[in-house]
Amino acid sequence: MGVLPILWAVWGLSFVFMAGVTIFAARLGRNEEAQIFLADSSQHQESDQAAIAERVGRIRPVKTAAWVLVGVMTAVVVAYYAIDIIHQF
Repeated sequence: MGVLPILWAVWGLSFVFMAGVTIFAARLGRNEEAQIFLADSSQHQESDQAAIAERVGRIRPVKTAAWVLVGVMTAVVVAYYAIDIIHQF
């Protein structure tokens, strides 16, 4: 088995992971609202929004790492093809 199928498989898996994390983060934060709570009577809504913001904040580093992984793997695949083109000449 050559290097190229392995590169494409790793790229594909990293892309699927990134897509899954992005969809999960979007679903997690879909009920988040941008509002300011001024009255004490809205304490329940404020705590709900704080909980949502905390969960979204916890997934943000994983989402960033997934995007970086896909970017690095894309660069590796492009570099492989660029080196292959150079060696063809």
